[in-house]
Amino acid sequence: MSKHLQRDLERLNERILTLGAKVEEAANKAITALLARRRDLADEVCAGDEAIDEGEVEIELECLKILALHQPVAQDLRYIVSVLKVNNDLERIGDLAVNLAERALLLLEYEPIRVPVDLPRMADDVRTMIHTALESLVQRDARQAREVLAMDDRVDETHTHMFEAVEQLIREDVDRIRPAIATLSASRYLERMADLATNVAEDVVFLVEGEVIRHATVPVDEDAATAEDATA
Repeated sequence: MSKHLQRDLERLNERILTLGAKVEEAANKAITALLARRRDLADEVCAGDEAIDEGEVEIELECLKILALHQPVAQDLRYIVSVLKVNNDLERIGDLAVNLAERALLLLEYEPIRVPVDLPRMADDVRTMIHTALESLVQRDARQAREVLAMDDRVDETHTHMFEAVEQLIREDVDRIRPAIATLSASRYLERMADLATNVAEDVVFLVEGEVIRHATVPVDEDAATAEDATA
């Protein structure tokens, strides 16, 4: 590897890890804003989205520059391909953090609704998945990345229960439709964050082992998602 390529790869690594830290912070703030009804944190998440978007664009341009200038092969090429994928997934998690923060702000207008679903546990699972996926990227640890994959089913299951609970709540109390739908949307955003954390973990496995495991996990219930989007 040339010194110039090594330098550029080190700089790229610093940038993707910095973006990951920003995205994790945004996700954590959005989750806390939702659970603790914190307007200040929700506002911070919305205000910080532009910096995440800018970071994503800079990383993509840096990857393209390295590909054009150095024409890397083997492990170096695999690393750049992985960074491009992770970069996109991180930006999408950042967008979902904004969406979640916006739902948190909307829910401040209503009294909390009661549903027989452990939303805080789901949120903690999502926090853990994002953190573990990013830590596996830092350490380039495929074993740690696979731990993330194992957690995704529980988040999906909790979201399915939330859909059923909100559907029942709306039938029983039509006056609670707006906060019920907002709560369901928040659950959906958390579920999508978990899916993207899973994507990051899959990319780490590809980076470390060269194995493509995407699509090997259980797919999202598209019927439930479609019905849910129709009610949003």
